[in-house]
Amino acid sequence: MPRTAPAETRTRPGHRSGVRILVPAVLILAWLVGASLGGPLFGKIDEVSSNDRTAYLPESADATKVQKMLGEFNDSEDVPAIAVFVSESRLGADDLKAIGDAVSSATAVDGVADGVSPALPSDDGKAAQAFIPIRSGADLGDAVSALSAHLTQALPSGVSVLITGPAGFSADLVAGFAGIDGLLLGVALLAVLVILVLVYRSLLLPFVVLSTSLFALCVALLVVWWMAKGGILLLSGQTQGILFILVIGAATDYALLLVARFREELRSTRDKGAALAAAWKGAFEPIVASGGTVIAGLLCLLLSDLKSNSTLGPVAAIGIVFAMLAALTLLPALLLLFGRAVFWPQRPVYEPEAVAAEGGMPASGLWARLAEAVRRRPRVIWLATAAVLLVAAVGIVRLEASGVPQSDLVLGASEARDGQTALGEHFPGGSGSPAYVVVPEAAMQEVADVLRAHDGVSAVSVTASGSPSGSAPVTADGIQAVGAPGTPPPDPTVVDGDVLLQATLTDAADSDAAERTVRDLRAGLDGKDALVGGVTATAIDTDDASIHDRNLIIPVVLGVILLILMLLLRSILAPMLLILTTVLSFGAAMGVSALVFDGVFRFPGADPAVPLYGFVFLVALGIDYNIFLMTRVREESKAHGTREGVLRGLAVTGGVITSAGLVLAATFAALSVIPILFLVQLAFIVAFGVLLDTFVVRTLLVPALAYDIGPRIWWPSKLGRRREESRRG
Repeated sequence: MPRTAPAETRTRPGHRSGVRILVPAVLILAWLVGASLGGPLFGKIDEVSSNDRTAYLPESADATKVQKMLGEFNDSEDVPAIAVFVSESRLGADDLKAIGDAVSSATAVDGVADGVSPALPSDDGKAAQAFIPIRSGADLGDAVSALSAHLTQALPSGVSVLITGPAGFSADLVAGFAGIDGLLLGVALLAVLVILVLVYRSLLLPFVVLSTSLFALCVALLVVWWMAKGGILLLSGQTQGILFILVIGAATDYALLLVARFREELRSTRDKGAALAAAWKGAFEPIVASGGTVIAGLLCLLLSDLKSNSTLGPVAAIGIVFAMLAALTLLPALLLLFGRAVFWPQRPVYEPEAVAAEGGMPASGLWARLAEAVRRRPRVIWLATAAVLLVAAVGIVRLEASGVPQSDLVLGASEARDGQTALGEHFPGGSGSPAYVVVPEAAMQEVADVLRAHDGVSAVSVTASGSPSGSAPVTADGIQAVGAPGTPPPDPTVVDGDVLLQATLTDAADSDAAERTVRDLRAGLDGKDALVGGVTATAIDTDDASIHDRNLIIPVVLGVILLILMLLLRSILAPMLLILTTVLSFGAAMGVSALVFDGVFRFPGADPAVPLYGFVFLVALGIDYNIFLMTRVREESKAHGTREGVLRGLAVTGGVITSAGLVLAATFAALSVIPILFLVQLAFIVAFGVLLDTFVVRTLLVPALAYDIGPRIWWPSKLGRRREESRRG
């Protein structure tokens, strides 16, 4: 009597079929739900973000302490705007009256708070200025635009108005970041779509990959938005832009690695499920290692004093986590759903005989020719490429990364910048953005004398409750009366025994001269229990903290990534060489960027954080491609020896890594559509650096160096002690 197969065995094919349908369906549904919740938040990011530079300073910074105390002295957290009225000729009595009427009626503008000052004419008679507070809870961009329109409409012919000051520059930043939700994302996705269509010549695959990236971004945004709303994270327009680009670029890169493996397996495996399982297994380690390396590098930013740096780390790390998850869960589900059809019309053909004949290495094509060139002249290639990169790195001496004026943060036209220029032509340059000095009441006169004695200070006043303007001049004779003759001097506002002095600087608040003045004042007031804050002090403290962060974090990132590579490659020598090549690539990218910024774009300098961000992204992302390459080289080396493994790894991964590099460069280049100097510079540095890493370092330098060294590159692992035929050439 024949044996009957057990029930579970008889039903297994159907069971597998059910699992193949159920698991992908559940995964796709879960991502759809997450994306549907995160998608609507794209238009609500401004509700949980801030571009106030003071909010990102360390708690210990003088500027931070002063900023927190200003509200207690002024009983307000309004943001001051300065309206500058200018004319080609002297302003007549009728002009001044019209200006005064326009200013006094400004409180009718939505967003303008009470406390508008009278218009003050300049000594040359061709300008006037007024201080107009904007409510802290108002939309600065809308409020400043409405204020400008109101004043312009009320002015006589021949008189124009410019809105500057803290509110004006903040409004410029708001306008600069306005396209971050739509324009930036649209340009990045379009660039990726074009590259994928050209590379894969498929109509369906690009949309599958882009869907993976977009879903990853939506879910990452969902998590980040709620963490920012809960006060766990700080979010700025700068961080938001980097998050968008990083998730789109990284998720696409990880997706391409899995797609390449899947396409490779479909040529030798008929069943799409088996092919996908093999592809997933082969791609899992490099994707996780790559993502883990990027996350580790980003989390090193937590060591930063600047909150703008320390909060970028976890925000971007969250994005990378979901980029990996989407590539390892959503994408496989979609690939299993579509099978070979995802590559239409270039479907991979099932041809195991051809694959066997190739021996796992392409016999022709660009990457096969490059592999052959490396085989013939490895030492010549790596010495030549290293020399070129070293020459390019020399340009880094031209990089000015000590900070830029607030007026140069936004590229293109700027009403606030023009207003500051006009203000400096007719009034003391620091009008409207004074240095705030908090001192004990008993030391007020002594500190005021120190301030007035400095050539960089044009006037000193004290916040006074009895003054109509809210402050009173402080001279060598003490507080002066304001108002009608015979009026007694007002009493200074005292908070916990301290008073608030305001030092109007002779130079523009964001100028180098103003920074030198504030540094001198801090040195002169040392030991007098005085705190100096304000716009200029905030810029100084920000730049100083940024330089500290850069010098601390760069070596930490290198150390962390080196340890990860040692664990991944089970070697000491190979990781050290990969780190050195990546640092060399970074130096070359920064050198070329410095020459371009200075000689082509004529940028005024760079923020100290630009080299730090460029380093973190280029080293963490650049090492990705070395991980993609060297994990495959190690895999091939186990079967074919190190030198043959290098050639096979180069030939097999060449196409996918190049595609990934093009995608990442394009996505970061998209940051340049946002007219913010920092983002434009970062876009160029990372895009150029990624291309350099893709086409020079990973294609020529690393393979040639590894081939020249041979098995010893895996020292001290067992793989490094294998004997093989000595290299040719």
